[in-house]
Amino acid sequence: MKERPFLSTKEVAQFLDITEKMVYSLVSEKGLPATKITGKWLFPLRYVEQWLEENIINVPRSAKLQPSDGLLVISGSHDLLLDKTIAMFNRTQNDCLAVFGNVGSLGGIQSLGKNLCHLAASHLLQEDDNEYNFDFIYREMGGEQAVVVNFCRREQGFIVPKNNPKHFKDISDLKTKDFILANRGESTGTRHLLDRSLTQAGIDPKDIKGYDSFYQSHLDVAIAVLSGRADIALAIHPVADLLGLDFIPLRWERYDLLISKARFFEKGIQVFLNMLNEPPFQNDAQKLKGYDISRSGKIIFPKHNDPSDKE
Repeated sequence: MKERPFLSTKEVAQFLDITEKMVYSLVSEKGLPATKITGKWLFPLRYVEQWLEENIINVPRSAKLQPSDGLLVISGSHDLLLDKTIAMFNRTQNDCLAVFGNVGSLGGIQSLGKNLCHLAASHLLQEDDNEYNFDFIYREMGGEQAVVVNFCRREQGFIVPKNNPKHFKDISDLKTKDFILANRGESTGTRHLLDRSLTQAGIDPKDIKGYDSFYQSHLDVAIAVLSGRADIALAIHPVADLLGLDFIPLRWERYDLLISKARFFEKGIQVFLNMLNEPPFQNDAQKLKGYDISRSGKIIFPKHNDPSDKE
């Protein structure tokens, strides 16, 4: 059949290998694209092909997300420096737009496993209390399916009002003093860190006022403390400095970018990763407290022999 921009009923029946009667049924019941001119049905070939693609079931994962040339999708854990880096990417790239989905570290890894994003940002602490993210990649994605690139190291701690009016010292105070907590969602690395820390301190979360609260970002919990809706929150250092709040350190953590091995060398991804080695990114990091970018842009996994990669 000679290819034309529009097909007749007979031609589209041949194209789909069905009867002409079935063609009419697909138009009325399944939305087969068609137009009627001078009493005859015509079917635009490109829309018929698109309709076929949209009705495919069991689509392979690799077909769900377009290459990162025009749109770079990042999902996972919220971070102020990442926000700035995405904004810088969008200012400097004319042929690609970066967007961020704040779904927490675990949500980011799950999105990457479902091929719904190009990059996932995560800082999930493992059971060994040392490494980050690897166990969760195996659990959610099955095997060595991701390249892990360090974005930064950052300091997590407890944010309290200026001058620390309730004299918070460390996490054990949550057991003995009356604090209202501003908490993060269950899929976030910060909530994961809090829960591990509470378990290690022998504290039952049910005894903490506000434990069941949910705030979307580090900045949101900091604003809750600033406004007096909460007395304390676990968050990253720069948000405390930004809002003039006090900060009691808990630990430094590794905050990584995870990329599917199959997509690692796509243009948009490589442009974004290369920015981590450039002066504008370094200048942004230096303006914020609580960041260490000495390993930014380095591949953490697969492992390679680089002495500077030791924690």
